[in-house]
Amino acid sequence: MPGTRLTTEVATQRLRAHLRRRAFGPQDRLEPERVLAPMIGCSRETLRAALEVLEKEGLIWRHVGQGTFVGPPPASEPIRPSILVEMASPADVLAARLLIEPPIAGEAALCAAAQDIALLRGHASRSSEAPDWQAYEQADDAFHKGIARITGNSLLIAFLDVLSSVRGRARWQRQHDLAFRRARKKEYAAQQGRMHLAIVEAIAIRDPAAAQKAMFDHLSTIRTIMIHEGA
Repeated sequence: MPGTRLTTEVATQRLRAHLRRRAFGPQDRLEPERVLAPMIGCSRETLRAALEVLEKEGLIWRHVGQGTFVGPPPASEPIRPSILVEMASPADVLAARLLIEPPIAGEAALCAAAQDIALLRGHASRSSEAPDWQAYEQADDAFHKGIARITGNSLLIAFLDVLSSVRGRARWQRQHDLAFRRARKKEYAAQQGRMHLAIVEAIAIRDPAAAQKAMFDHLSTIRTIMIHEGA
């Protein structure tokens, strides 16, 4: 079909022109995708990519089931987690983790069962033996999510899922890969693996304060290597 091969960049330019031409006001709703796509001259898939670009820029916002609206979302409308993660820098993510994850580790220390401890030890061992940053990322991600799952709190688990989704971003991957290589790969994995085990042992003896401190020390070390030493 004509127009379906339009690039996202060109579709975004046409979408901007459409917004200017129609002179939409704040919180005005755009046409439905099935109407807007042929007006722009692209496929609905390309249109969604262009809408995502404008949403990241704060020019529009979308609400599932209601449509796409002009301007930033109203104060009562939360920003989608995926957009928040995309906007956040690695420093922002690590600062958030330092605030959120130590108390989660403390809570896990109060309710972990024997099988939970065994799973965490397995993740910690795999992280300490990781040959590259991709393998370390997988083991580390499973370790931290595992601690959140021990709490049985679905909201805490969701928070960790949002924070962990940053691992798929190229910006985080480049910076973590650089930190991993700067810290000499095997040494980095072994160091963080030992810190993982310290967290596990604190959880195993049901010591919330020790678990919180061990988690804080672990994340602080990563922040120093990734952010401060890499500056």
